Amino acid sequence: MNQIKHIAVIGAGTMGNGIAHVFAQYGFKVSLIDREKSILNKALEVIEKNLTRQAEKKQIKSAEIPQILSSISLHSKLEEGIVHADLVIEAIIEDLEVKKQLFRSLSEITAADTILASNTSSISITQLAQVTSKPEKVIGMHFMNPVPLMTLVEVISGQNSSQETIDTVESLTQKIGKTAVHAKDYPGFIANRILMPMINEAIETLFQGIGSIEGIDAIMKGGMRHPMGPLQLADFIGLDVCLSILNVLYDGFKNPKYAPSPLLVNMVNSGLLGVKSKAGFYLYEDPKNPIVNPSVKI
Repeated sequence: MNQIKHIAVIGAGTMGNGIAHVFAQYGFKVSLIDREKSILNKALEVIEKNLTRQAEKKQIKSAEIPQILSSISLHSKLEEGIVHADLVIEAIIEDLEVKKQLFRSLSEITAADTILASNTSSISITQLAQVTSKPEKVIGMHFMNPVPLMTLVEVISGQNSSQETIDTVESLTQKIGKTAVHAKDYPGFIANRILMPMINEAIETLFQGIGSIEGIDAIMKGGMRHPMGPLQLADFIGLDVCLSILNVLYDGFKNPKYAPSPLLVNMVNSGLLGVKSKAGFYLYEDPKNPIVNPSVKI
């Protein structure tokens, strides 16, 4: 842990900029990498905005913000961004083949002792490790969204992850004020193995006409004390992401209980993806005041 000083984060989207934010806040040097310079610039704006909110809530001091931001460097070239990295965290698209291609490249251009981590929420760490020359240094670090607020990181060990790598990452997770929960490398790990079937069952309950969108969410919020109903949560995660994870579970276990609801499949196929498309089970023209989407066809 003491040797890890420089973190490279690949992918400057919602998860990537959140991961960069947290590491910089806790005193690490961070290289944030993305092909698109416009995405990098937007990511830094989001980080500054979120730091300002933290300062307003007295979680950090306003005077700390410039130092935190100066700890983050932006890079559009992979090699340039990871040259000094002790730990590389991949936070790109949830696609196995795309991630494999990246991990092959990382294996070739990083130092032998650089740890390679994936922020994947469901893709096999073992499969990613097998395309590298150092599978013992590959591990999963599944951060929860929004990263600056959520206090848990699911640490996933592949079949070849060394105990040293696991211990280092778990200790590092504590260093940034979060709790590490260890999971083994099976489809969905722990978080999505439990969460996605619940969301899928909520969608199936709607599909079968047992309850309304607002009724299903109200039951889980008012009756089970969930902070957000499962249908609205699915919108925030992204219905396409939910479908992808359910397909990983279904393909991995060949158990029909993981089969995605036909309603979920139809909504994704029709472009209703949730918050990212401003329409899912709810409409998000005003994200702070979503309303039930009347066009969801059962």
